[in-house]
Amino acid sequence: MRIFGVVSFVLASLCLAGCSSTSGVDALQMPSNETTSSVVRPSSPVSKGARTAVTERTVETASMSGAARIKPPAPLLDENNAIPDDENSRPFGLAEEETVNFPAADLPDSVEPPVQEAALVSPPKRLSRAAPAMLAGPVTRYAFRDAKPINFGRSSPRHLAVHGVDVSRWQGNINWQKLRAQGANFAYIKATDGGDHLDPMFMKNWRNADAAGLKRGAYHFFYWCRTAGEQADWFIRNVPKVDGALPPVIDVEWNGESSCKRRPSREKVLEKMQVFMDRLERHYGQRPIIYTSPDFYRDNLRGAFQDYPFWLRAVAAHPSKVYPGRRWLFWQYSGSGLSHGVSGRIDLNVFHGDERQWRAWLGGGQMIADAD
Repeated sequence: MRIFGVVSFVLASLCLAGCSSTSGVDALQMPSNETTSSVVRPSSPVSKGARTAVTERTVETASMSGAARIKPPAPLLDENNAIPDDENSRPFGLAEEETVNFPAADLPDSVEPPVQEAALVSPPKRLSRAAPAMLAGPVTRYAFRDAKPINFGRSSPRHLAVHGVDVSRWQGNINWQKLRAQGANFAYIKATDGGDHLDPMFMKNWRNADAAGLKRGAYHFFYWCRTAGEQADWFIRNVPKVDGALPPVIDVEWNGESSCKRRPSREKVLEKMQVFMDRLERHYGQRPIIYTSPDFYRDNLRGAFQDYPFWLRAVAAHPSKVYPGRRWLFWQYSGSGLSHGVSGRIDLNVFHGDERQWRAWLGGGQMIADAD
């Protein structure tokens, strides 16, 4: 009887303790491992490098003016809140902030996603000048049309084998595969003008022309109200140095629509051009090509720069008539070309030589063709 009473007392005590301690256990429980949509706990520690490696590029589109403002990603900071050395040594730069005013008719149907920083700083594809891809035969059958065709007679550019185009942002989004299929072997792409403007389509055109198999080069529109050194530095900052690229081009002409109305003397023009071209030749290891128009040539370039290749604009007559005695490498024969790869008009050009000479020139030759 006494033993039974003791056992009963112990069992009753245990039951009372279990019932009274429930709230105490709940108060001491650790937080739940569940997460909400607003707070996410990583399953493993995140390294400092991973936390700082994410950057973003924003494109602000002004609703009233149609101007797109592109902001570069913020620089990555080290533990001392300083910019690491590799942030100051990008292979090529872009304007830190640039506003481009697009006419309403030229706006695309939809805003294209911004280019990611990783694509901008990755090394450009390097090709040997002697690589088989560079020496492959050109497309000699072309299907370009012209909104304002000119009858050049027996000196028609159609008698020459290697045709190409030059483009800028005004051509919009280009279908480079179609352009190549229609017979474009090369493309000169607007890169810069003056000392602070970068064509907003340059890098996209630069990459896509190469991907479509065209030989590509970049040109700079020279601005007579900036020093030659500033302009050379700006071009070098923005145009990659890539094996296999065509030589850089300096575009010199009088532009009545420019805010710069200065027209230097012939001596000053030649001096500024020489400074610019020397700087580019030292950097790229290629002698620049001079692009010009008839009036500028008449005022400044007759008899000058005989050992430089020329790219001549002559849309109404053969270069031999517009620039008598001048040897040339490229001829811009139309400013009103039509192609399935471009929605509007495009400049058409031709190389002064046959297929063999084209391959030889791509291989590194400094050919300057005769005037005829």
